[in-house]
Amino acid sequence: MAEQNPAPASSFVELDWRGRPLSLEYQWVGSADAGRPVVVFLHEGLGSVAMWKDFPQRFCDEHGLRGLVYSRYGYGESTPRPQGEHWAPDFMHRQAHEVLPALLGALGVEQPWLFGHSDGGSIALLHAARFAEHLRGVIVVAPHIFVEDISVASIEAAREAYLSQGLRDRLARYHADVDSAFRGWNDIWLDPAFRDWNIEAELARISCPVLAVQGEDDEYGTLEQVHGIARKAPQTKVLVLPQCGHSPHRDQPAALSREAGRFINSLA
Repeated sequence: MAEQNPAPASSFVELDWRGRPLSLEYQWVGSADAGRPVVVFLHEGLGSVAMWKDFPQRFCDEHGLRGLVYSRYGYGESTPRPQGEHWAPDFMHRQAHEVLPALLGALGVEQPWLFGHSDGGSIALLHAARFAEHLRGVIVVAPHIFVEDISVASIEAAREAYLSQGLRDRLARYHADVDSAFRGWNDIWLDPAFRDWNIEAELARISCPVLAVQGEDDEYGTLEQVHGIARKAPQTKVLVLPQCGHSPHRDQPAALSREAGRFINSLA
């Protein structure tokens, strides 16, 4: 990938969501005068702007693109989740259908690509199912379309690691309120009411191009997650990366960048 540039500084956009003021952290990366659709990066369930590290910057630099990276409500430097507030099973639908459109509108982003990882990939798919005509396409990396036993087992293991194995300290470098970030994600995924969460029926409404990527060693889901997308949205291109776990941008960054860049450029 291209030589790394200095990390950009974060800015903040103020939104009103359901009568609640939100301040969302974001960064622009890549070429300001790319003259091509913006790539919007949506992070994982424990992610943030900082957790992406330099992947969005390097990806955009390599392919001559402009990128927008942001931290969702409860993550990074964005407004934290109040103590005691528990997310509902439709929390990703709300992010996809309400917060993301408001963010794009506030920042003047039109016809973007969405590049989502894990929960961010699910949010990208849900947004595309409702707003496909406003997108160039979506790239989803290790997305979830239904809940599997392997997902729950790994999330249970993450809770133990957070409580007693140092995960809290490691994550605290990337979040202003680390308990807000971890508990919001972990509590809802382990809530029995979330076991029935499933977005397969909504995928059939996606009409834009889709690239679905997953590592063959993903510890949070089987390959049925990406193959299930392709069955519902036949225009989907599936890419399975060998020697790769749940975070291809960490485990196989060169391969992910190459294939995602080819996909975007082939549809430019």
